[in-house]
Amino acid sequence: MKNITPFPVAAHMPSPDVIALNCTRSPQFDPEPLHRLFAAKEFHVAEEVVCRMLEDIALRLDMLQRGLASTTFEQMHRPARRIWFVARELGLTEVVAAAEHVRTCLDQADGVAVKATMARLERGFDVAVGEIWNFRDL
Repeated sequence: MKNITPFPVAAHMPSPDVIALNCTRSPQFDPEPLHRLFAAKEFHVAEEVVCRMLEDIALRLDMLQRGLASTTFEQMHRPARRIWFVARELGLTEVVAAAEHVRTCLDQADGVAVKATMARLERGFDVAVGEIWNFRDL
């Protein structure tokens, strides 16, 4: 029996209109920023700061979802940039990378790519929240 593929197989040739987003499997979380925060402040104060920062990211993710639903990409740049900044301050390395990739896709106005990178950003945030609470419990 002959093996028939439903799609033609072509050599992979990068298009000048396509930007490759490298998704290296780096750590999801760098604990060093939290070590500094908890060393500089009383435990309950540091914990409140972390909670406010996570709430800020969650709020910006909601703004991004609303922008995605209404395809108003121009309104999504600021929340994506804010997520990048706050995540960097918390050491959420995967969230930082995904937020940067969302911004790249927004610049390209590529709805499919924005949706895919948004899903990655949300998954990364979910994992990172767990990592932060695991760090706190140490």
